[in-house]
Amino acid sequence: MKPQDIVIAFKIISKSAKSEIWTQNQIALELCMSPSEINAGLKRLQEAGLLTSSIGHQNSRIKHNLLCEFILHGIRYVFPAKLGELIRGIATGYAAPAFNNKIAIGNDPVPVWPFAEGNARGLAITPLYKSVPLSIAKYPDQLFYDMLSLVDAIRCGMARERNLAADLLKKILRDNK
Repeated sequence: MKPQDIVIAFKIISKSAKSEIWTQNQIALELCMSPSEINAGLKRLQEAGLLTSSIGHQNSRIKHNLLCEFILHGIRYVFPAKLGELIRGIATGYAAPAFNNKIAIGNDPVPVWPFAEGNARGLAITPLYKSVPLSIAKYPDQLFYDMLSLVDAIRCGMARERNLAADLLKKILRDNK
């Protein structure tokens, strides 16, 4: 598994939740990745048991329960994240809309994905894949953004943030099967 595989899985979940037909080329375009990266990611997802067997076909499905189990119990160890320097970017983790009115944001800098055209200023966190901020800005998809932000809270948040993110992510994955 590579971190971009989680990004690919979330995009497929988002597309499926909206009953949108997806292709590898469409996913590549919206994730600002190459089609070969998408194909390789789909193969890794299948090998890990997180994707049904019909790779690249619109009937391929992410196995939500298994993906959730991996994220909740392994992602912070396999793909850890640390807060970096103060920078402009796109809010993530507990500062993202997925946490709206669930955690009070004080005056401390919030976690952000570095992005020059972002609307927030905070501490840099490396996204699961380098093109995530561009993808979010260029092809807005709230469900996709929410899932990635929740994963970032699990990757680098405090215990309270991680627990809340886990509950919210479980709900999203359960509601969008």
